[in-house]
Formats: sequence, C-alpha cells, structure tokens
Amino acid sequence: MTNVIQYYGTGRRKEAIARVRLVPGTGKVVVNQRTLEDYFGGRVGLKEFLVRPLDVTESLNRFDALITVHGGGVNGQAHAIRHGISRALAEAAPQNRAMLRNEGMLTRDSRIKERKKYGRKKARKRFQFSKR
Repeated sequence: MTNVIQYYGTGRRKEAIARVRLVPGTGKVVVNQRTLEDYFGGRVGLKEFLVRPLDVTESLNRFDALITVHGGGVNGQAHAIRHGISRALAEAAPQNRAMLRNEGMLTRDSRIKERKKYGRKKARKRFQFSKR
C-alpha cells in the first residue's frame, strides 16, 4: 500500500455538510460516487462556481476531488462543497490561504433558518387577522 498525500476539508452551508478529500490527480471531481455533471444536472454555472477555489489557487489539474455531501438542497450543497474545497486547499499549501481569504472562500456563511415561534404560522408570519 502506498502512502498517497491527501488533504481534507469540511464545508458547511445551511443544512448541507460536505466532506472533501483532495488527492493528487488530473482535476476530476466526484460527488457521491457520481460525476459533477451527473450530480448537479444541467445547472449552468455551478461547475464554474464549485471549481473556483481550484482556479484561484492555480491547482485545477493538480488534484482530484472526492466529495461526500448530504443534507440541504442543491444550492446549499454547492456552497458547502466550495467551502470544503477551499479548506482542503488551505491545508495543502499555506500560500493558498491568503488567496482564498481575499476571495472570501474560507468564510463560512452562518445564515440559518430562524426557528418557529409559538402563536405564529412560521418564524415571523402571523395567522390571518380578522377585525370582524
């Protein structure tokens, strides 16, 4: 068994959690044992959005990304994957950290759904008011 250098990163956004493993390779991205195009379908621009951290650090064809993602919706999962890739690249080389930080890719988007309050329909929505 050979010791292959691997870099790990965990990305989160809304309810989605992505575990990213970067291994030396040719730039192949696999999400839940499926290709990127197969997993995200015909959503235009998502591929460019996801591989932006690799593009910024000029390591697009140096690593293969093996990703496991669960929870949330498509958009939340895409943001979680991007965050995870950024964290793994920051671990791979210290000079990448400054580049990714300037692009805002290492910051976790902490916005989450507000909890429902009693006496309300949702977090802020009220039941219909009738004067008479």
